[in-house]
Amino acid sequence: MIEEPPILSINGSMKRPSSSQVEAFQGVPTGFVVDALFGSGALNRAIQPLGEGRDLNRSVAGPALTANCGPADILATLAALKFIQDGDVVVSAFAAHQGCAAAGDRVTGMMKNCGAVGFVTDGPVRDYAGIVEVGMPVWCSGLTPASPYASGPGSVGFPIQIGDQEVETGDMIIADRDGVVVVPFERIDETLANLERVREAEEELDAKVANGLKIPDSVAELLDSDRTRFHT
Repeated sequence: MIEEPPILSINGSMKRPSSSQVEAFQGVPTGFVVDALFGSGALNRAIQPLGEGRDLNRSVAGPALTANCGPADILATLAALKFIQDGDVVVSAFAAHQGCAAAGDRVTGMMKNCGAVGFVTDGPVRDYAGIVEVGMPVWCSGLTPASPYASGPGSVGFPIQIGDQEVETGDMIIADRDGVVVVPFERIDETLANLERVREAEEELDAKVANGLKIPDSVAELLDSDRTRFHT
């Protein structure tokens, strides 16, 4: 007789950034992080802050805890509750299924009770008012009242595909009103070093704009060079 496959698979060796690495990303805009990653890392724009951030206008930065659910099922997300550490962002791959909710107010409430600071999924969620009351920042594809199943199969802690990116447990997730960015675990220190350069460049440009800058210097120089041709 063929043995039944397991309903759940749990990664027993999950990476996690240091507390100092996590702290260094707090309050950093997602655009800065993308620039520090040289244009990579952003999840597909279909994954947006719940309600466009009107009622849960908060940025979060924390280690990813991944749940691979598959379409219309949330068993892996429920199992992930057991493994949440303070400051985690639960990232649930729903196979971009849009036919039912990937979570609701009770599930996000339990995540918060376990110490999570955010929830990211490529599916919709339900119970908008309840999620706002819970106070859990959520990034998702929208809203639906339809209920999911919780029968599996699913996995927790393994690499997932979500929003055109691969996310592993222990990667850094940075999310705000602009969207969600993932920093691979192996690139955290590199990205933090690059962030200093990005901050300096942004602050310099902000000052120039505030002082009346109309056209970036590099564009003005290009327009005045032989690399630009005017046609009459």
